[in-house]
Amino acid sequence: VQLQAFGGGLVQAGGFLRLSCAASRRTLSNNGVGWFRQAPGKEREMVATINWDGGSTSYTDSVKGRFTISREKGKSTVYLQMDSLKPEDTAVYYCAARRRALASTDIATYTHWGQGTLVTVSS
Repeated sequence: VQLQAFGGGLVQAGGFLRLSCAASRRTLSNNGVGWFRQAPGKEREMVATINWDGGSTSYTDSVKGRFTISREKGKSTVYLQMDSLKPEDTAVYYCAARRRALASTDIATYTHWGQGTLVTVSS
């Protein structure tokens, strides 16, 4: 599965962006998917995850109430709506899929990764 993440850009603090993750060659509709980010000099961290049917989601504490992960059941695109952005949200954002239908907060269990999209939040 080849994933593509897009929608990043430069935004002022308090602004919003919507990231999209799409798969080429095959559907993502049966896979748990996660969004991850990596800031300069830091380890890659989980941001949000969603099960194959959108029925269960999870978020890292720092984005709860500001970010929303979503997908349409049976469709291949997964979204990350990011509101009230802060400078500390600046990072390269990646989407990734597991071979299983359920998502996980364990980054090591994700086997298919996109190329990343840069989000820069200015103060």
